[in-house]
Amino acid sequence: MTLRIHFTSEDLTRITIAQHPDPLWEVLLSLHVLQSTDAAPVFARWRRQVRSDPGTVDRRLLDLAPPYGYSPDFLTPAAAADGLENGIDALRSTPRERLRKDLTELSATRPLAHWTRPLGDGDRDTLDGLAQAVRDYHRAVLVPHWAHIQGRLGADCSVRTRALLTGGSARLLPTLHPALCWSPPVLELRGPHVRGDLHLDGRGLRLVPSFFCWPAPTLLRDRGLAPVLVYPIAHDLSWLGGPGPRPASGRALAALLGMRRAAVLETVAGGAGCTTGEVARRVGISPATVSHHTSVLREAGLIGTRRVGETVLHTATGLGVGLLNGNSCLAVGRPAGPV
Repeated sequence: MTLRIHFTSEDLTRITIAQHPDPLWEVLLSLHVLQSTDAAPVFARWRRQVRSDPGTVDRRLLDLAPPYGYSPDFLTPAAAADGLENGIDALRSTPRERLRKDLTELSATRPLAHWTRPLGDGDRDTLDGLAQAVRDYHRAVLVPHWAHIQGRLGADCSVRTRALLTGGSARLLPTLHPALCWSPPVLELRGPHVRGDLHLDGRGLRLVPSFFCWPAPTLLRDRGLAPVLVYPIAHDLSWLGGPGPRPASGRALAALLGMRRAAVLETVAGGAGCTTGEVARRVGISPATVSHHTSVLREAGLIGTRRVGETVLHTATGLGVGLLNGNSCLAVGRPAGPV
């Protein structure tokens, strides 16, 4: 399915890029990753750590944030762009009409827990309890990794901002993610989770890079809310000590592929789509050398490459991720394809 985002000339001048992590989007999307059965390998150790203490995650959050499908828009208010407490204050002040609308939408895909009935009525104690559950989850699960999250998002923001300043929307929009296709004046988002049309009508579009967004960009369901597009960033596979190659396996991989080619593969596997230029900057080699290495890796079935507009994006295949993980069984009997 496809969602078409329609830009006017005014919208193209009102594209903004979030300069800091949005704490409530990270809360929501990390809850999705935590429950997902096919989340990216880079999240594996984090998932095990959180799941090892069942009391860490309040059941109410899981009720509202299923691993797939719709989650209520009121969980990610725009005010959270200015920090956690601003977002929580906005959550606590959600109008009853918004609560009822979003819970009705959620009920179309799954039965609602009994406690959501007073929530839909705007019960103050229920809203306060939900807000506290969000705050506790953020403190216990995300704060220990917040410096790393900020660092990765800061790096992505620098790349995107430079693209916007030097090439405008034509350079920025096609490179955000392989699921996005820019055909002026329409940005298409393809995937089973989206459909229909979003007309910006001069409101502009806020781009929010996200650490836990996976596997494709997402946005609010209500087209009447301030438009926002949340997209995945590239990851460092060594986060939390896994699932990137351990020192011994890293040496073996370098011996097999060559040190630079192994570094290119690891860099590509760390993201949801890397351009040749991004790989060159991160590995510290020329774009021409990157092109040579990606050609060899592609022929070996370790990465896939696709063109989006004038941009070439590389992604790791299942075989490539399996090789990095030191688990060749991942690729046995499976066709190579984007992770």
